[in-house]
Amino acid sequence: MKTAISLPDDLFDAAQRAAQRLGLTRSELFRRALTTFLERHDDRLVTEALNRVYGNEDAGAGLHRDVQRMQALSIPPDDW
Repeated sequence: MKTAISLPDDLFDAAQRAAQRLGLTRSELFRRALTTFLERHDDRLVTEALNRVYGNEDAGAGLHRDVQRMQALSIPPDDW
């Protein structure tokens, strides 16, 4: 699908230089960049799904206590 977008001149010029340096068309450069951006932001969906599962108090009810403890210890602390 073709589309038109507006970019600041300096960003367009940098993209043009990068595409030439990498031996890509501008379209391929933008496709790869957008794919990478979307993949990185898709992590939020995974986190939301895990929060739904582990937010349920009964989610680990069938797990052995040591397994629950190891799972909890495997998650690095994070400032939410």
